[in-house]
Amino acid sequence: MPIYEFYCHRCNLIMNFYAKTPDTKRTPVCPHCGAKNLTRQVSLFATSKRGNQKESEDSDFPLDEAKMEKAIESLASEAETINEDDPRESARVMKKFVEATGLELGEGMKTALQRMEAGEDPEKIEEEMGDILEQEDPFVLPEKKTQSSSSPRKSRKKEMPRYDSTLYEL
Repeated sequence: MPIYEFYCHRCNLIMNFYAKTPDTKRTPVCPHCGAKNLTRQVSLFATSKRGNQKESEDSDFPLDEAKMEKAIESLASEAETINEDDPRESARVMKKFVEATGLELGEGMKTALQRMEAGEDPEKIEEEMGDILEQEDPFVLPEKKTQSSSSPRKSRKKEMPRYDSTLYEL
């Protein structure tokens, strides 16, 4: 059964919906607030092939699905051949992934990656930073860059969406 992610703008919530058969056109109603305009999201670990389709400029989450898929494909074989005993190699692949996708790392993940690049033991890093790493999203979507107009505006940082772990029926 395929699982689809949808974002509710009103609740600032990402939810998972399963379908008994593939259904790429149907959009569910938010089970929390009843909103009918949920936005389909791209999973960071499983993407569907849709050519070079890009998110629109008005999207709240400017993730380029084709770019993400290309990055995953190009790094998959490299990740399989790394020396697992050398944390620098894992850090290098992770850094390439972040650069290729346009994602940004959370502050805790940046620190952990820097320590791995220096050759520190990942288990030691996790032991010391476990609470920090568990409390933040490891990947952060970059903020949209807007062209400044003649009058400066105050920038309002949008809060990252929450995740609902319930699996709803589509």
